Amino acid sequence: MRKFIISAAIAAVAAISFAAPSQAGYYSYGYKPHCFIKKVKSYDYYGNVVIKKIKVCK
Repeated sequence: MRKFIISAAIAAVAAISFAAPSQAGYYSYGYKPHCFIKKVKSYDYYGNVVIKKIKVCK
């Protein structure tokens, strides 16, 4: 029974390790990442609102 549990755990780790790289982005010719603009609101030293626009790509 113990050998079966160990072999099942090893098989699961192997399956997950092979599946992880397939979840990475597809980078080849014609690949376009999904980008959007994120607005971050903060305050400066004097209490004025400062809005930064940050481009985030996935």
